[in-house]
Amino acid sequence: MINDFIKSLSPHQQIGLLFVIVFGLLALATVITVMRTARLSQLLKNQEESDDMVQSHPYQALLKTSWLIVIIFWLSWSMGDRVATVLFGFLSFFALREFMTLSPTKRGDHRSLLLAFFVVLPIQYGLVMTEFFNLFTVFIPVYVFLAIPVVSALSNDPERFLERNAKMQWGIMVCIFGLSHVPAILLLDFPVRAENSFDGKNMFLLFHLVFVVQLCMIVQHLSWRWLKERGRAKAVAPNVSASFSWLSWSIGVAVASFVGGLLSGITPFQYPAQALALSFVACVAGSSGHFVMKAIKRDRGVTHWAGGTRSVTGAEGLLDRIDALCFAAPVFFHTVHWYFDL
Repeated sequence: MINDFIKSLSPHQQIGLLFVIVFGLLALATVITVMRTARLSQLLKNQEESDDMVQSHPYQALLKTSWLIVIIFWLSWSMGDRVATVLFGFLSFFALREFMTLSPTKRGDHRSLLLAFFVVLPIQYGLVMTEFFNLFTVFIPVYVFLAIPVVSALSNDPERFLERNAKMQWGIMVCIFGLSHVPAILLLDFPVRAENSFDGKNMFLLFHLVFVVQLCMIVQHLSWRWLKERGRAKAVAPNVSASFSWLSWSIGVAVASFVGGLLSGITPFQYPAQALALSFVACVAGSSGHFVMKAIKRDRGVTHWAGGTRSVTGAEGLLDRIDALCFAAPVFFHTVHWYFDL
């Protein structure tokens, strides 16, 4: 009966219902977290209870991240694909600014920075908006990666030249190239099948990607804490991340991939096994990217991209919230693009 009701709705109404459910679940989780925090604050009398309060912080940060992501995607859906592309363009701008602020630059890098922020970024998102995907996929890895060192060399400052350009290219790759694939998913044209038309439902596919990646990170974190309490959490690279172990990572990827397979009904995939395989690809890419970005933060001597209590972008720790998505989105996009021969 519920399935018949959902099928009777238009694609726009189905996506609207999805957001109503997600916002409802987030609101419920927020109320529970606020009540729990209030109760702990009243019981706060000694150091042991203070530590208990600190343990609730990851969940509060997770809720903030979830609210941010859901609101962004709701705005993207409600305002249309073109507005969504512009919105993610601004996110790329702030993320790149956050990245570069923690990556020391010299006066000779100013031309390259101007090129990245005010030429590369708008062109990349312009290619997304016009659905010029053939150039969109190679513009940054080929043309920009060759152009940036040339512009830097013209500044007549060879000191630490390779290191400075590598940092800039890496920031462009993650913050612009990676994130630009998120709105690109909304513009994919899937083949029309009489038994399962996916026309106008791309937001479901994007929701699928974000959901499985976030679920993977959550389960990985919770399983690590569970393993730590039992003395079985052995970090793979403790100097990079004390909370990354092969077992907790495997649990996170396995659970999120399985759930992604169960959600095949909201994707263009005909069989759960296909959705599971694509979920696995997204989870591996996203969790690996999060791990890599942690290594970069350790190199910079910070635990959060904001670098402290105040963010250099006005959006505290923006990269902490979207780093996994920046890695998962391009891998997921190109895998789907190849699989459906779009």
